[in-house]
Amino acid sequence: MPTIQRALLSVCDKTGLVPFAQALASKGIELLSTGGTARALRDAGVPVVELSDFTGFPEMLDGRVKTLHPRVHGGLLYIRGNAEHEAAVARHQLVPIDLVAVNLYPFERTVARAGVGLPEVIENIDIGGPAMLRSAAKNHEAVTVVSDPADYAEVADQVLATGETTLELRRRLAAKVYGRTAAYDAAIAAQLPRFFAAAAGQSLPAEAPPRLSIEAPCLQPLRYGENPHQAAALYGRFGEYYQQLQGKALSYNNILDLTAAGALVAEFEGKGRRWRS
Repeated sequence: MPTIQRALLSVCDKTGLVPFAQALASKGIELLSTGGTARALRDAGVPVVELSDFTGFPEMLDGRVKTLHPRVHGGLLYIRGNAEHEAAVARHQLVPIDLVAVNLYPFERTVARAGVGLPEVIENIDIGGPAMLRSAAKNHEAVTVVSDPADYAEVADQVLATGETTLELRRRLAAKVYGRTAAYDAAIAAQLPRFFAAAAGQSLPAEAPPRLSIEAPCLQPLRYGENPHQAAALYGRFGEYYQQLQGKALSYNNILDLTAAGALVAEFEGKGRRWRS
């Protein structure tokens, strides 16, 4: 992979943004950015080019259209070294974008707030962010894509050391992107019917949804599955209700026993108590 020349940073969660951008800038990487991300970088003294100046097209429609542009997606998607692609980008005066750091509008946090209405929910459905993430992840052979601030340090370390990132890291980050966008779309599909019904003054339909998508973070690996030769892991919010104080690592069967016991106790003492094992 050639040395990274240009990066696009557009984030809602600005955790770790400035140190990450400073590391990239110290290697002479041109930084492109939008809106609040660009302001945060300028305020920190980090040189940045507004994306609208890069594309030659203004941000419009209250920010709904700002990154959906051929100079962005062409720069992300063209296959480096492919003669036809190289000719096309030269003909249309496109330049490569070698690194993308994007995280998405906080749809899940928005729908969890009390009293939020349908218009705000709709405005927190990100369009440009998932598109950039997916374009960059598809072309991970040449493009580094960062969807989680927790990965900034590893990416920065590699860029500072070599001016680029390893294929192994790019593949790992690309796979992470598709997990994130899948979870994001699953949350939208699950929550919109509730807000549509509320906006119309109706109750949710009684019938089961035509498709069920479950998204849950991995909490911890388990000692083994239902049988000792099987691997297992625990997903979801188990840790909000149970706390292990001592003993060896839990197994799948331990989890079944604990949840059954907790459900029985809850019949007598109500929900919401934190059980200790």
